[in-house]
Amino acid sequence: MNLPAPPGPPPRHHVLSVLVENRAGVLARVAGLFARRGYNIFSLAVAPTDDDRFSRLTVVVDVESAPLEQIVRQLDKLVNVIAISELDPRQSVERELVLLTVRATPTERDGIEQVLERFDGRVLDVGEAELTVTADDHPTRLDELEEALRPFGIVGVQRTGRVALPKLDPAPAG
Repeated sequence: MNLPAPPGPPPRHHVLSVLVENRAGVLARVAGLFARRGYNIFSLAVAPTDDDRFSRLTVVVDVESAPLEQIVRQLDKLVNVIAISELDPRQSVERELVLLTVRATPTERDGIEQVLERFDGRVLDVGEAELTVTADDHPTRLDELEEALRPFGIVGVQRTGRVALPKLDPAPAG
């Protein structure tokens, strides 16, 4: 169901939710299609759904990279694709997970924990001179977290890629 977009700046990315058969080679076929057509994948996340027969791919494509209609038409031609829907970032809930290893002397750890508090992050592992931390939030908030931790010294970063679902209709009042 496509609802009219709410006011605001146009999205920089197309977020596609693609339901596919959970079979070997499906991801390779989707990635190959993007590569052959020259579409740039900004982010890709894949996982099985609650039904083991299917997986959901969340593919984020730069708006400048390709016309959305063309991408959808090409994806729809793939045998293992069951359904495709665009998730307008203004009408969907988006999340991403980040793991960061940050330099952290014992005297710096309180400062890092204060930053993590602002972003609902937490410490996962403590080393002699480093911490591994995590947070999950909207991708732009994770960018802000990285910037806030940069002065401490980021040793390593791993992000999962964006996942998204449509926003729910509000519950009736009363």
